[in-house]
Amino acid sequence: KVFGNQLIPSSMPLKKATVFLNPAACKGKARNLFEKNAAPILHLSGLDVTVVKTDYEGQAKKLLELMENTDLIIIAGGDGTVQEVITGLLRRADEAAFSKIPIGFIPLGKTCTLSHTLYPESTNQVQHITNATLAILKGETVPLDVLQIKGEKEQPVFAVTGLRWGSYRDAGAKASKYWYLGPLKTKAAHFFSTLKEWPQKRQADLMYLGPTERPPEEPEEKPSRPPLYVRLYRRLRLYWSPPRKEIPQEAAPEDWEELKLSTIEFSIATQNRQLDLTRTEDFMDICIEADTVSKGQFVNRGSQKMRDPHTCPEGSQCIQASRCILQLPEGAEGSFGIDNEEYEAMPVEVKLLPRKLRFFCDPRMREQMLRAAVQ
Repeated sequence: KVFGNQLIPSSMPLKKATVFLNPAACKGKARNLFEKNAAPILHLSGLDVTVVKTDYEGQAKKLLELMENTDLIIIAGGDGTVQEVITGLLRRADEAAFSKIPIGFIPLGKTCTLSHTLYPESTNQVQHITNATLAILKGETVPLDVLQIKGEKEQPVFAVTGLRWGSYRDAGAKASKYWYLGPLKTKAAHFFSTLKEWPQKRQADLMYLGPTERPPEEPEEKPSRPPLYVRLYRRLRLYWSPPRKEIPQEAAPEDWEELKLSTIEFSIATQNRQLDLTRTEDFMDICIEADTVSKGQFVNRGSQKMRDPHTCPEGSQCIQASRCILQLPEGAEGSFGIDNEEYEAMPVEVKLLPRKLRFFCDPRMREQMLRAAVQ
Protein backbone atom coordinates (compact mmCIF):
# COMPACT_ATOMS: atom_id res chain seq x y z
CA LYS A 1 0.00 0.00 0.00
CA VAL A 2 2.84 2.39 0.93
CA PHE A 3 4.60 1.60 -2.34
CA GLY A 4 1.38 2.05 -4.34
CA ASN A 5 0.63 5.47 -2.83
CA GLN A 6 3.84 6.98 -4.21
CA LEU A 7 3.14 9.45 -7.03
CA ILE A 8 4.58 8.99 -10.53
CA PRO A 9 5.63 12.29 -12.21
CA SER A 10 3.57 13.05 -15.35
CA SER A 11 6.77 13.54 -17.39
CA MET A 12 8.09 10.06 -16.53
CA PRO A 13 7.64 7.57 -19.44
CA LEU A 14 5.83 4.32 -18.65
CA LYS A 15 8.07 1.28 -18.37
CA LYS A 16 7.01 -1.73 -20.42
CA ALA A 17 6.96 -5.14 -18.69
CA THR A 18 6.46 -8.41 -20.59
CA VAL A 19 5.24 -11.30 -18.40
CA PHE A 20 5.70 -14.90 -19.58
CA LEU A 21 3.13 -16.92 -17.64
CA ASN A 22 3.03 -20.72 -17.69
CA PRO A 23 -0.59 -21.54 -16.65
CA ALA A 24 0.24 -25.28 -16.41
CA ALA A 25 2.83 -24.76 -13.62
CA CYS A 26 2.00 -25.92 -10.08
CA LYS A 27 -0.41 -28.61 -11.43
CA GLY A 28 -2.46 -26.01 -13.31
CA LYS A 29 -2.84 -23.60 -10.36
CA ALA A 30 -0.28 -21.04 -11.63
CA ARG A 31 -2.73 -18.88 -13.61
CA ASN A 32 -5.05 -18.46 -10.61
CA LEU A 33 -2.12 -17.76 -8.25
CA PHE A 34 -0.73 -15.13 -10.62
CA GLU A 35 -4.05 -13.36 -11.27
CA LYS A 36 -5.00 -13.24 -7.58
CA ASN A 37 -1.65 -12.29 -6.02
CA ALA A 38 0.85 -10.87 -8.54
CA ALA A 39 -1.21 -9.27 -11.34
CA PRO A 40 -2.95 -6.61 -9.13
CA ILE A 41 0.43 -5.40 -7.79
CA LEU A 42 1.93 -5.18 -11.31
CA HIS A 43 -1.08 -3.31 -12.75
CA LEU A 44 -1.13 -0.80 -9.86
CA SER A 45 2.63 -0.18 -10.07
CA GLY A 46 2.56 2.18 -13.05
CA LEU A 47 4.02 -0.40 -15.46
CA ASP A 48 2.63 -1.06 -18.94
CA VAL A 49 2.09 -4.81 -18.43
CA THR A 50 1.70 -7.34 -21.27
CA VAL A 51 0.93 -10.92 -20.15
CA VAL A 52 1.90 -13.69 -22.58
CA LYS A 53 0.43 -17.09 -21.65
CA THR A 54 2.19 -20.19 -22.96
CA ASP A 55 0.01 -23.04 -24.27
CA TYR A 56 2.56 -25.81 -24.71
CA GLU A 57 6.11 -26.81 -23.77
CA GLY A 58 8.74 -24.96 -25.81
CA GLN A 59 6.41 -22.13 -26.85
CA ALA A 60 8.24 -19.53 -24.71
CA LYS A 61 11.45 -20.11 -26.74
CA LYS A 62 9.58 -19.31 -29.98
CA LEU A 63 7.78 -16.28 -28.51
CA LEU A 64 11.10 -14.82 -27.32
CA GLU A 65 12.36 -14.78 -30.92
CA LEU A 66 9.44 -12.47 -31.86
CA MET A 67 9.53 -10.28 -28.75
CA GLU A 68 9.95 -6.57 -29.37
CA ASN A 69 11.77 -4.13 -27.09
CA THR A 70 10.72 -4.20 -23.45
CA ASP A 71 12.10 -2.60 -20.30
CA LEU A 72 11.83 -5.72 -18.16
CA ILE A 73 10.97 -9.40 -18.56
CA ILE A 74 9.00 -11.22 -15.86
CA ILE A 75 8.90 -15.03 -15.69
CA ALA A 76 5.87 -16.42 -13.85
CA GLY A 77 6.26 -20.19 -13.44
CA GLY A 78 8.84 -22.72 -12.25
CA ASP A 79 12.34 -23.90 -13.23
CA GLY A 80 11.13 -25.14 -16.64
CA THR A 81 9.65 -21.74 -17.55
CA VAL A 82 12.88 -19.94 -16.48
CA GLN A 83 14.97 -22.31 -18.58
CA GLU A 84 12.73 -21.85 -21.66
CA VAL A 85 12.68 -18.05 -21.41
CA ILE A 86 16.45 -17.60 -20.94
CA THR A 87 17.15 -20.12 -23.74
CA GLY A 88 14.85 -18.20 -26.12
CA LEU A 89 16.40 -14.90 -25.02
CA LEU A 90 20.04 -15.99 -25.49
CA ARG A 91 19.37 -17.68 -28.84
CA ARG A 92 18.34 -14.36 -30.38
CA ALA A 93 20.68 -12.77 -32.94
CA ASP A 94 20.63 -9.55 -30.87
CA GLU A 95 21.14 -11.34 -27.53
CA ALA A 96 23.98 -8.96 -26.56
CA ALA A 97 21.43 -6.12 -26.22
CA PHE A 98 18.52 -8.22 -24.94
CA SER A 99 20.59 -9.96 -22.24
CA LYS A 100 20.98 -6.53 -20.56
CA ILE A 101 17.20 -6.37 -19.89
CA PRO A 102 16.61 -7.11 -16.17
CA ILE A 103 14.56 -10.24 -15.45
CA GLY A 104 12.03 -10.79 -12.68
CA PHE A 105 10.98 -14.22 -11.39
CA ILE A 106 7.62 -14.91 -9.76
CA PRO A 107 7.82 -18.46 -8.28
CA LEU A 108 4.66 -20.35 -9.24
CA GLY A 109 6.01 -23.80 -10.19
CA LYS A 110 6.52 -27.07 -8.35
CA THR A 111 10.32 -26.48 -8.33
CA CYS A 112 11.58 -22.90 -8.06
CA THR A 113 15.31 -23.21 -7.36
CA LEU A 114 16.11 -19.54 -8.03
CA SER A 115 13.68 -18.30 -5.39
CA HIS A 116 16.09 -19.53 -2.64
CA THR A 117 18.71 -17.08 -3.96
CA LEU A 118 16.49 -14.13 -4.81
CA TYR A 119 13.91 -14.00 -2.01
CA PRO A 120 13.69 -14.76 1.74
CA GLU A 121 12.28 -18.17 2.69
CA SER A 122 8.53 -18.20 3.39
CA THR A 123 6.14 -21.03 4.24
CA ASN A 124 3.18 -18.92 3.10
CA GLN A 125 2.87 -19.25 -0.71
CA VAL A 126 0.82 -16.07 -1.15
CA GLN A 127 3.33 -14.02 0.86
CA HIS A 128 6.19 -15.54 -1.16
CA ILE A 129 4.54 -14.53 -4.47
CA THR A 130 3.75 -10.97 -3.29
CA ASN A 131 7.31 -10.55 -1.87
CA ALA A 132 8.75 -11.60 -5.25
CA THR A 133 6.47 -9.21 -7.17
CA LEU A 134 7.34 -6.26 -4.90
CA ALA A 135 11.06 -7.09 -5.17
CA ILE A 136 10.76 -6.70 -8.97
CA LEU A 137 9.20 -3.25 -8.53
CA LYS A 138 11.88 -2.10 -6.06
CA GLY A 139 14.46 -2.55 -8.85
CA GLU A 140 17.37 -4.15 -6.92
CA THR A 141 19.25 -6.68 -9.13
CA VAL A 142 22.01 -9.29 -8.83
CA PRO A 143 24.10 -10.75 -11.71
CA LEU A 144 23.64 -14.49 -12.27
CA ASP A 145 25.87 -16.94 -14.16
CA VAL A 146 24.47 -18.97 -17.05
CA LEU A 147 25.62 -22.33 -18.49
CA GLN A 148 25.64 -22.70 -22.28
CA ILE A 149 25.11 -26.40 -23.10
CA LYS A 150 25.73 -27.28 -26.74
CA GLY A 151 25.36 -30.67 -28.43
CA GLU A 152 26.90 -31.61 -31.78
CA LYS A 153 23.81 -30.78 -33.86
CA GLU A 154 21.26 -29.09 -31.62
CA GLN A 155 21.03 -25.36 -30.86
CA PRO A 156 22.48 -24.50 -27.44
CA VAL A 157 20.35 -24.77 -24.31
CA PHE A 158 20.95 -22.35 -21.41
CA ALA A 159 20.64 -23.07 -17.69
CA VAL A 160 20.89 -21.02 -14.49
CA THR A 161 21.10 -23.95 -12.03
CA GLY A 162 22.96 -26.81 -13.70
CA LEU A 163 23.09 -30.17 -15.46
CA ARG A 164 22.74 -33.67 -13.96
CA TRP A 165 23.38 -37.08 -15.50
CA GLY A 166 23.21 -40.31 -13.53
CA SER A 167 21.25 -42.87 -11.55
CA TYR A 168 19.84 -40.52 -8.89
CA ARG A 169 18.39 -38.23 -11.57
CA ASP A 170 16.82 -41.14 -13.48
CA ALA A 171 15.32 -42.70 -10.34
CA GLY A 172 14.01 -39.34 -9.07
CA ALA A 173 12.29 -38.67 -12.41
CA LYS A 174 10.19 -41.85 -11.90
CA ALA A 175 9.08 -40.97 -8.34
CA SER A 176 5.72 -39.55 -9.51
CA LYS A 177 4.79 -43.03 -10.86
CA TYR A 178 4.56 -44.27 -7.28
CA TRP A 179 2.13 -41.49 -6.16
CA TYR A 180 -0.10 -44.09 -4.48
CA LEU A 181 2.65 -44.69 -1.86
CA GLY A 182 2.34 -41.11 -0.61
CA PRO A 183 5.45 -39.88 1.29
CA LEU A 184 7.25 -43.18 0.54
CA LYS A 185 7.16 -42.68 -3.24
CA THR A 186 10.71 -41.21 -3.45
CA LYS A 187 12.29 -44.06 -1.46
CA ALA A 188 10.27 -46.59 -3.49
CA ALA A 189 11.49 -45.14 -6.82
CA HIS A 190 15.15 -45.43 -5.72
CA PHE A 191 14.64 -48.89 -4.19
CA PHE A 192 13.02 -50.34 -7.33
CA SER A 193 15.81 -48.74 -9.38
CA THR A 194 18.40 -50.87 -7.49
CA LEU A 195 16.55 -54.09 -8.43
CA LYS A 196 17.01 -53.59 -12.19
CA GLU A 197 20.78 -53.32 -12.38
CA TRP A 198 23.59 -52.91 -9.83
CA PRO A 199 26.01 -51.15 -9.60
CA GLN A 200 24.62 -48.37 -11.80
CA LYS A 201 27.78 -46.80 -13.19
CA ARG A 202 28.09 -44.14 -15.87
CA GLN A 203 31.24 -44.13 -18.04
CA ALA A 204 32.44 -41.03 -19.92
CA ASP A 205 35.46 -38.89 -20.85
CA LEU A 206 35.78 -35.38 -19.51
CA MET A 207 37.99 -32.50 -20.70
CA TYR A 208 37.95 -29.21 -18.81
CA LEU A 209 39.61 -25.80 -18.37
CA GLY A 210 40.23 -24.25 -14.94
CA PRO A 211 38.58 -21.12 -13.46
CA THR A 212 39.02 -17.73 -15.15
CA GLU A 213 39.87 -14.47 -13.43
CA ARG A 214 36.88 -12.19 -12.98
CA PRO A 215 37.26 -8.89 -14.88
CA PRO A 216 36.23 -5.67 -13.08
CA GLU A 217 32.55 -4.89 -13.40
CA GLU A 218 31.69 -2.35 -16.09
CA PRO A 219 30.14 0.89 -14.82
CA GLU A 220 26.41 1.01 -15.54
CA GLU A 221 26.41 4.74 -16.35
CA LYS A 222 28.26 5.89 -19.47
CA PRO A 223 30.91 8.57 -18.83
CA SER A 224 29.82 12.09 -19.89
CA ARG A 225 31.06 13.39 -23.26
CA PRO A 226 34.20 15.57 -22.91
CA PRO A 227 34.05 19.26 -23.97
CA LEU A 228 34.58 20.23 -27.65
CA TYR A 229 38.14 21.61 -27.18
CA VAL A 230 39.25 18.31 -25.54
CA ARG A 231 37.82 16.31 -28.46
CA LEU A 232 39.56 18.60 -31.01
CA TYR A 233 42.88 18.29 -29.19
CA ARG A 234 42.63 14.49 -29.17
CA ARG A 235 41.88 14.38 -32.92
CA LEU A 236 44.82 16.67 -33.76
CA ARG A 237 47.16 14.61 -31.59
CA LEU A 238 46.07 11.41 -33.37
CA TYR A 239 46.53 13.13 -36.76
CA TRP A 240 50.13 14.32 -36.08
CA SER A 241 51.30 11.25 -34.20
CA PRO A 242 49.24 8.22 -35.25
CA PRO A 243 49.51 5.18 -32.94
CA ARG A 244 51.99 2.47 -33.94
CA LYS A 245 50.61 -0.75 -35.23
CA GLU A 246 51.11 -3.49 -32.69
CA ILE A 247 52.25 -6.92 -33.84
CA PRO A 248 49.46 -9.33 -32.87
CA GLN A 249 50.62 -11.80 -30.24
CA GLU A 250 49.75 -15.44 -30.59
CA ALA A 251 47.17 -16.60 -28.07
CA ALA A 252 48.54 -19.04 -25.50
CA PRO A 253 47.26 -22.59 -26.09
CA GLU A 254 44.42 -23.60 -23.78
CA ASP A 255 45.50 -25.98 -21.06
CA TRP A 256 42.85 -28.74 -21.15
CA GLU A 257 42.81 -31.38 -18.41
CA GLU A 258 41.55 -34.87 -19.29
CA LEU A 259 39.77 -37.37 -17.06
CA LYS A 260 38.09 -40.77 -17.47
CA LEU A 261 34.85 -41.00 -15.50
CA SER A 262 33.24 -43.92 -13.74
CA THR A 263 30.52 -42.46 -11.55
CA ILE A 264 27.04 -43.04 -10.18
CA GLU A 265 26.16 -39.41 -10.94
CA PHE A 266 27.85 -36.50 -12.70
CA SER A 267 26.67 -32.92 -12.19
CA ILE A 268 27.63 -29.37 -13.15
CA ALA A 269 26.27 -26.48 -11.08
CA THR A 270 26.53 -22.69 -11.26
CA GLN A 271 27.42 -20.54 -8.24
CA ASN A 272 23.91 -19.06 -8.23
CA ARG A 273 22.77 -21.08 -5.20
CA GLN A 274 25.56 -19.64 -2.97
CA LEU A 275 26.00 -16.29 -4.66
CA ASP A 276 29.20 -14.41 -3.75
CA LEU A 277 29.10 -10.89 -5.22
CA THR A 278 32.76 -10.20 -4.35
CA ARG A 279 34.49 -13.34 -5.67
CA THR A 280 37.55 -12.84 -7.89
CA GLU A 281 37.25 -16.02 -10.02
CA ASP A 282 34.49 -17.33 -12.29
CA PHE A 283 33.84 -21.07 -12.38
CA MET A 284 31.19 -23.79 -12.35
CA ASP A 285 31.28 -26.69 -9.87
CA ILE A 286 31.68 -30.19 -11.37
CA CYS A 287 30.83 -33.04 -9.00
CA ILE A 288 31.85 -36.62 -9.87
CA GLU A 289 30.36 -39.01 -7.33
CA ALA A 290 32.08 -42.28 -6.39
CA ASP A 291 30.81 -45.34 -8.29
CA THR A 292 30.82 -47.54 -5.16
CA VAL A 293 27.72 -47.04 -3.02
CA SER A 294 25.56 -49.53 -1.11
CA LYS A 295 21.87 -49.95 -1.97
CA GLY A 296 20.87 -48.48 1.39
CA GLN A 297 23.02 -45.39 0.82
CA PHE A 298 21.59 -45.05 -2.69
CA VAL A 299 18.00 -44.96 -1.38
CA ASN A 300 18.81 -42.46 1.43
CA ARG A 301 20.95 -40.20 -0.76
CA GLY A 302 18.31 -40.25 -3.47
CA SER A 303 15.77 -38.77 -1.03
CA GLN A 304 18.26 -36.01 -0.07
CA LYS A 305 18.88 -35.24 -3.75
CA MET A 306 15.15 -34.74 -4.37
CA ARG A 307 15.34 -31.83 -1.90
CA ASP A 308 18.74 -30.49 -3.06
CA PRO A 309 19.65 -31.99 -6.49
CA HIS A 310 23.17 -30.50 -6.66
CA THR A 311 24.37 -31.63 -3.23
CA CYS A 312 27.85 -33.18 -3.54
CA PRO A 313 28.28 -36.09 -1.03
CA GLU A 314 31.52 -36.89 0.83
CA GLY A 315 34.01 -38.92 -1.19
CA SER A 316 33.06 -37.19 -4.46
CA GLN A 317 35.62 -35.56 -6.75
CA CYS A 318 34.94 -31.81 -7.01
CA ILE A 319 36.39 -29.73 -9.86
CA GLN A 320 36.16 -26.00 -10.58
CA ALA A 321 36.04 -25.27 -14.32
CA SER A 322 35.11 -22.49 -16.74
CA ARG A 323 34.46 -24.83 -19.68
CA CYS A 324 34.20 -28.59 -20.19
CA ILE A 325 33.53 -31.22 -22.85
CA LEU A 326 31.68 -34.40 -21.85
CA GLN A 327 32.18 -37.29 -24.29
CA LEU A 328 29.65 -40.10 -23.80
CA PRO A 329 30.07 -43.64 -25.19
CA GLU A 330 27.72 -44.88 -27.93
CA GLY A 331 24.28 -45.79 -26.57
CA ALA A 332 24.83 -43.97 -23.25
CA GLU A 333 22.06 -44.66 -20.73
CA GLY A 334 19.79 -42.20 -18.99
CA SER A 335 18.88 -38.60 -19.73
CA PHE A 336 20.25 -35.20 -18.77
CA GLY A 337 18.40 -33.08 -16.23
CA ILE A 338 19.00 -29.43 -17.25
CA ASP A 339 17.38 -27.10 -14.68
CA ASN A 340 15.05 -30.01 -13.77
CA GLU A 341 13.97 -30.44 -17.41
CA GLU A 342 14.67 -33.74 -19.21
CA TYR A 343 16.90 -33.82 -22.32
CA GLU A 344 18.41 -36.67 -24.33
CA ALA A 345 21.92 -37.63 -23.11
CA MET A 346 24.54 -36.83 -25.78
CA PRO A 347 28.14 -35.51 -26.00
CA VAL A 348 28.05 -31.85 -24.96
CA GLU A 349 30.25 -28.81 -24.46
CA VAL A 350 29.34 -26.77 -21.38
CA LYS A 351 30.59 -23.20 -21.19
CA LEU A 352 30.18 -20.77 -18.30
CA LEU A 353 28.82 -17.32 -19.18
CA PRO A 354 29.67 -15.38 -16.00
CA ARG A 355 27.30 -12.64 -14.81
CA LYS A 356 25.35 -12.97 -18.08
CA LEU A 357 21.87 -12.00 -16.83
CA ARG A 358 20.60 -9.62 -14.13
CA PHE A 359 17.69 -10.85 -11.99
CA PHE A 360 15.62 -8.74 -9.61
CA CYS A 361 16.06 -9.74 -5.99
CA ASP A 362 14.79 -8.72 -2.56
CA PRO A 363 17.03 -5.88 -1.24
CA ARG A 364 17.39 -7.80 2.07
CA MET A 365 18.91 -10.78 0.24
CA ARG A 366 21.43 -8.59 -1.59
CA GLU A 367 22.43 -6.97 1.71
CA GLN A 368 22.79 -10.43 3.29
CA MET A 369 25.07 -11.60 0.42
CA LEU A 370 27.34 -8.55 0.75
CA ARG A 371 27.49 -8.92 4.56
CA ALA A 372 28.40 -12.63 4.26
CA ALA A 373 31.17 -11.77 1.74
CA VAL A 374 32.69 -9.15 4.10
CA GLN A 375 32.69 -11.60 7.04
